[in-house]
Amino acid sequence: MAQPPIFSFEGLALQQGGRWLFGGPTPTSGAAPIDLHVLPGDRLALIGRNGAGKTTLLRLIAGQIDADRGERRIKPGTRLVFLEQDPDFTPFATLMDFAIGGDDAPAAHEVEAIAGQLGIDLTREAATASGGEKRRAALARALAQDPDLILLDEPTNHLDLAAIDWLEDWLSRYRGAFITISHDRTFLTRLTRATLWLDRGTLRRKEVGFGGYEAWEETVYAEEARNADRLDAKLKLEAHWLERGVTARRKRNQGRLEKLYQMREVRAAMISGAGTAKLKLASDADFKSKSVIVADNISKTYGTRAIIKPFSLRIQNGDRIGIVGSNGAGKTTLLKLLTREIESDTGSVTHARTLTGVMIDQQRKLLAPDATVRQIIAEGGDWIDVRGVRKHVMAYLKDFLFDPGLVDTKVGILSGGERSRLLLAREFARTANLLVLDEPTNDLDLETLDLLQEVIADFDGTVLIVSHDRDFLDRTVTITLGLDGSGKVDIVAGGYADWEARRKAPPAGGKTGSKAGQGGFETGSRGGQKPVPTKPAAAPKLTYKDQRDYEILPARIEELEAAIAKGEALLSDPELYTKDPARFATISTGVANARAEKDAAEERWLMLAEMVEG
Repeated sequence: MAQPPIFSFEGLALQQGGRWLFGGPTPTSGAAPIDLHVLPGDRLALIGRNGAGKTTLLRLIAGQIDADRGERRIKPGTRLVFLEQDPDFTPFATLMDFAIGGDDAPAAHEVEAIAGQLGIDLTREAATASGGEKRRAALARALAQDPDLILLDEPTNHLDLAAIDWLEDWLSRYRGAFITISHDRTFLTRLTRATLWLDRGTLRRKEVGFGGYEAWEETVYAEEARNADRLDAKLKLEAHWLERGVTARRKRNQGRLEKLYQMREVRAAMISGAGTAKLKLASDADFKSKSVIVADNISKTYGTRAIIKPFSLRIQNGDRIGIVGSNGAGKTTLLKLLTREIESDTGSVTHARTLTGVMIDQQRKLLAPDATVRQIIAEGGDWIDVRGVRKHVMAYLKDFLFDPGLVDTKVGILSGGERSRLLLAREFARTANLLVLDEPTNDLDLETLDLLQEVIADFDGTVLIVSHDRDFLDRTVTITLGLDGSGKVDIVAGGYADWEARRKAPPAGGKTGSKAGQGGFETGSRGGQKPVPTKPAAAPKLTYKDQRDYEILPARIEELEAAIAKGEALLSDPELYTKDPARFATISTGVANARAEKDAAEERWLMLAEMVEG
């Protein structure tokens, strides 16, 4: 017999800013009030775009805010705890004061027990604590309350890999129910068993964990696109864009992943045998000419502790370097050494003369809240130079998943994820051949992470990424620099899973279940995980039409690219719209059609290329 829910919200609807955030009728969704039921032991992923209302829904469940309509029920005796993304520490002198303060505070000894496992000193002053220390203190407070239902809003933000592993282990043994919002695909895939999808005012539930969410999403959008044939043109266009946009992006990323794997294989061939941390130098001058950062026997010591032990690395143009390790292991020090922000105690770091860098860090709060989106992106104008190409600010905002209507919205009104996207849009427009990304995935939703993956893959220069997001690293980097806290830097071709596989591999000479790659580790391993799609085992034969399309599409794609460039050049004339708005509209439509045809042609050719190569 099915157990009754421990929490229910029936007929839920909420207005925000004069519109129905969810649960109310909308022009596009016709959404009905939301019904939500949480059963004992539920492990729920709450998915939705930035601005869909995910955090607001958790606050409604927690009872922090009231709905406009609906009835909230909680089973008597159920202890509900909300781990907020950014709890307020200002009233508290120390982290311990925060952890045992307020209503329903846990016992001090319970908090201390969990804090000890998380490695956090709760006597630390709250005002000077880092984001990671505050997150650990918040976790200690939440978990020590022995909740029956816990709401987790981005629980892995600011946590290092060791703390994420600990949290995953705790939740895997936890007997209660939880609902979590997270951008960490690995975390969601490992822990969730059902999915709540908040989309355009509607809440859907499916008894499948996050691992099956993307296939479910595509099925829903495809069905909407078919049903839209019977509805008005506007709805048909939106449903078509959603279905095509989601599917097209994933297909393009399949091709990018194939390219990434090829790049990893090339770099693996340059890595020397086990026990040394140096990339072999190619004998030809071409390899040397492509080098943009050369670290030769560099090291750094603070006091008596060796933060970075001597190692060498040659970074080529186009490399994507991921830096991983626990907090305090030396990631920031290594990054500063490679960018020459600090000097090495030994050896040298040489940069190519043409190297120009852009740093994208976690300082999203430094965006002026009173400034408008237009001011941040285009200094108040209508046009922006995007790495040497002039684009209209509204078109550029669409590239970063913004509604162009937000162009004059103040930054302070945007969500944390939208501010992160805005910062990315501004920085990626700048002309540079080196991008330095410090925890770029914090506060981003899954769609924006896909977009960021795309932008990094298409970037012509070199990328240095510090991140604790395992899946993101698996999808973006060609080389991982792993730090274990001893000062040793492991250089591994591949992403986080490849570094983890190397750490867990048996010693040299030990038996292994699979063929080892060059350097004594499995360069193709995924560490038992399945973070990214793999190539099919077999490929069907090409028909005559397939073969012809495979041969002629590259030329057609080049023609379309030329037409798009020509159209964008005409549109860059600031007086065109004023002088001839009809021609402006015609050219804009032509460019949009050319882009759509180009996307379709690229998808078709990528599919055929996979068949040929298979």
